[in-house]
Amino acid sequence: MIASEDLALQDAYSRAVIGGADAVRPSVATIRVKFKNRSQSKGPAEGGGSGFLFTPDGLLLTNSHVVHEAETIRAVFGDGHSYSAQILGEDPASDLAVLKLNGEGFSPAKLGNSETIRVGQLAIAIGNPYGYDLTVTAGVVSALGRTLRAQNGRLMENIIQTDAALNPGNSGGPLVNAQGEVIGVNTAVIAPAQGICFAIGISTALHVGMEILRTGKIRRSYLGLLGQNIPLGRRVQRYFKLNQANAVLAQGVEPKSPAEKAGLIPGDVVLQLGNKPITSVDDLHRELTSDKIGKLSELLFLRYDQLVRVKVEARELPGD
Repeated sequence: MIASEDLALQDAYSRAVIGGADAVRPSVATIRVKFKNRSQSKGPAEGGGSGFLFTPDGLLLTNSHVVHEAETIRAVFGDGHSYSAQILGEDPASDLAVLKLNGEGFSPAKLGNSETIRVGQLAIAIGNPYGYDLTVTAGVVSALGRTLRAQNGRLMENIIQTDAALNPGNSGGPLVNAQGEVIGVNTAVIAPAQGICFAIGISTALHVGMEILRTGKIRRSYLGLLGQNIPLGRRVQRYFKLNQANAVLAQGVEPKSPAEKAGLIPGDVVLQLGNKPITSVDDLHRELTSDKIGKLSELLFLRYDQLVRVKVEARELPGD
């Protein structure tokens, strides 16, 4: 026989999940997509995922990989209403996209703050796994500050790990706390694993979403280097008095790029950009933000047995 205290705990858990799911359900949509220029060899001509409204005028957040190269998009809600949608902008590097629905009278989700969530707190996922609309799963926030690769190879940081079950079709749907506030955008699973799923923090998603609404894209800078992570070796570290064990080898330099104009050649080993050590390609990507576009930064690199300092003017990264 189940003790009354256990029943009370079960009821409290059930109420939290039910309350969180009920609060966000009207804002959650199934995204149905038809792709353009798709042959069978490139993948299916139709696909889908999930998304959620974050403004009352029909703006919806989802994953970039759900709608990338879409020809037509429809958002279908639990009450049966269906709306056509257009992509206002997307950012493959953070796997986020903003859609505008053609309609009115929308119910946006209440947004939380992913900077204040804690490991162990309740996490509720709602989405469209394998076509099963508005499926609710629940678990906990398993870890914070994870990193994950976007489909274009860039590193996404400050990712939430959860054991709330996600499957294909959950992508772009909300991760919700017990108060019904969206704390993340569900984005990925580790296929062979059990209970290792990931979401983009809502604070990051809102920053990206607002920038997309303001400019239509996320601006980043670039140098035009094809880089590879390499160890420096203790002798090199001691000889040049370097406080880093790794650096980035320039395997290639794009013609007419900022790097070529600054004088870099294949074989140079990049050590610092500005005053920040560059120990990996990911470090370089982190430093190449929009505020470096059109500005001179000092680049320190190793060529043969000499340290070289040059000024490099980063340019805006062309769109994906």
